[in-house]
Amino acid sequence: MKSEWTEVAAEWRGELSFDGSNEAGGRVEMGSLEGKTGIWPMEMLLLGLAGCTGIDVVNILKKQRQPLEGLRIEVRARRAASHPKVYTEIEITYLLRGQGLSPQAIERAIELSEEKYCSASAMLGKTASISSSYRLV
Repeated sequence: MKSEWTEVAAEWRGELSFDGSNEAGGRVEMGSLEGKTGIWPMEMLLLGLAGCTGIDVVNILKKQRQPLEGLRIEVRARRAASHPKVYTEIEITYLLRGQGLSPQAIERAIELSEEKYCSASAMLGKTASISSSYRLV
């Protein structure tokens, strides 16, 4: 069974800068123009990973009726020294806020995201070892 295509576009603005957009009208600035730096394309992959797993974790915790009040996902990564300089190591830290959040529910939500639902994690995991941790703040 084939799924539908996802379509995005990147429009060159000059120097090393592109405006990215999707069909729904979402926009992002990538690269660098006139000394103003946007998000680099390889950083976009890490942001995609953070957003992908974040959406999963929020949905799973809400289904478990956990009192989630806030979530920040920090991602850091190392790249290979030679081209194409893929990510080889990625660390994800989940910072969660909410009175009465269950550590077991958090661990299960993260596990389900990373092992079953997050497409970005599945793709990046082909070239990088991915590890994660969480903290209640």
